[in-house]
Amino acid sequence: MTGGAGYIGSHTAKALAKAGFEPVTFDNLSMGHEWAVKWGPLVRGDLASRDHITKALETYKIEAVIHFAASAFVGESMRVPQQYFENNVTNTLNLLSAMLAAGISRLVFSSSCATYGEPVRIPITEDHPQSPINPYGESKLFIEKALGWYEKAYGLKYVVLRYFNAAGADPDGDIGEDHEPETHLIPLVIQASLCSTPPVEVFGRDYDTPDGTAIRDYVHVVDLADAHVRALQRLVDGAGSLTVNLGSGSGSSVLEVISMVQSVSGQNICVRHTNRRRGDPAVLLADTSCATKTLGWVPHYSGLRMIVETAWRWSRRMPA
Repeated sequence: MTGGAGYIGSHTAKALAKAGFEPVTFDNLSMGHEWAVKWGPLVRGDLASRDHITKALETYKIEAVIHFAASAFVGESMRVPQQYFENNVTNTLNLLSAMLAAGISRLVFSSSCATYGEPVRIPITEDHPQSPINPYGESKLFIEKALGWYEKAYGLKYVVLRYFNAAGADPDGDIGEDHEPETHLIPLVIQASLCSTPPVEVFGRDYDTPDGTAIRDYVHVVDLADAHVRALQRLVDGAGSLTVNLGSGSGSSVLEVISMVQSVSGQNICVRHTNRRRGDPAVLLADTSCATKTLGWVPHYSGLRMIVETAWRWSRRMPA
C-alpha cells in the first residue's frame, strides 16, 4: 500500500488485516504518520526511487498494490503544478514499471471526482465527461488513461476508485484524520469547536441550493476502506478491470455540516461568510449504483451524524 500511513490508507490497512490480507505500508512519511501503521509492516521508501520500490516488492513477495500515495490539495496544485505532475504522474509511472518488472498485474488506484471537473449533470455517473479544472484532477485523469493502455499492452488489471469527500474516523478510535495543513471542512469545523481558532470561513452564500451554500457528498472513511478490500478481492478472484464512484449518494451543505458539528459538540461555532472560490461547483453528488452492482458495496457509516460523531471523538483524543 503506497501512502498507507495516510488517512484513507491506514483505515484500509485495518480493513485488509481483518479480511485476512497482510498490508505492507510503503510510505516516505512526508504526509503520513508512523503511529497510524498498526496492522502490518512499514517500509520507509519513496516512489521517486525505483530501487526502493523494487526492494519492497521483492522483500515481501507482493502480489497486488493499492496506490494511495499522491499530492492531494487542489489549491496547492494550482500554485505548484510541477510538484503534482512529478509526484502523481511521474512517480506513479515509476511504480507501474517496477510492478511490471516484478510480474505484479493487480492494482487498486485511488482516483478522485476531481477528474470530472464542473458537473454537467447530477448525480455524477462514471460515464460523466471528464474535464478537470485543476492540476490535481488532471494528474489523476492521466493515470486513469495510462492504466487503460497498460491493460491493453501488458495485461495489468486494475480497479479505479473515484472518491468524493472522504470524512469521519475509525469508530474504535484507533486512527483518524490528521493533516498539516488541514483543508477539509469537517475537521476544520471540529477544530473550531474545540479551541479558539479563527472563525470558519464559508465560501459563498449565493449558490442555487436550499441554504445558499455548496453541497458535497461525504463518504465515511471506513466505507471507503471496505470498498478497497472489495476491489482487491475482485482482482484476486480474476475479474476484469473496473472504474467506480465512491460516495454516500446524498449531499450535505456547508451550513448543514456546521450545524451537525454544533449539535454533536454542544459548542457554538463562529462563522465568517466570504466570496465563492473560483471553480467551486454548487453541488457534487455521486451516483454509486455501479459500485453496488459490481463490488456489492453499500456505505453503512456515511450518514452525516455518524461521520461527525466519529471525527469528533477522534479529534478529542488525537495524538499530539
